[in-house]
Amino acid sequence: MADAIAKTILVVDDEPDVRTYFETALTDAGFNVIAASDGEQALEAIRTKKPDLISLDLVMPRKSGVRLFHELRRNREWASIPVLIVTAHARDEMGGSDLESILKDSSMSGPGVYLEKPVTAVTYVRSVKKILGIESGEDENDTLFYKEKLAEKLKNTDPATLKKLLDILDKKE
Repeated sequence: MADAIAKTILVVDDEPDVRTYFETALTDAGFNVIAASDGEQALEAIRTKKPDLISLDLVMPRKSGVRLFHELRRNREWASIPVLIVTAHARDEMGGSDLESILKDSSMSGPGVYLEKPVTAVTYVRSVKKILGIESGEDENDTLFYKEKLAEKLKNTDPATLKKLLDILDKKE
């Protein structure tokens, strides 16, 4: 299987918080990450360094993800870049029909996977790894898995227990 560290992912999303979230998840998983806030910036990034995978939001200003996707598929050099569509608009009028047309158009090698926001870091990284043929598991080396499990547990934890946990972590440093 391929090595995550040798792979470059282009994250294209107009929401800075979402971009940072995805960048952090991918960086923690060992990927090289390039980011763009719209389709125009993404094209500039692709011209500079062809990524191994593009994580693409559909609805963005300037050049939408849908327009970028179609442009990628018309370009011989870029058509083979795998695309993971990550959108909050899979089922609404802003992006639902666009996503449906991308997924149904058999003449294009469209994305095999799309994710609906909100998406967890673990699900996101696993999807990227799956598309790239990188093994992914829930073992003791899967930092994202443990971070997510810990975050779930901490949601309903009382302050006294949180303090005890912090004390334990402080002692280990």
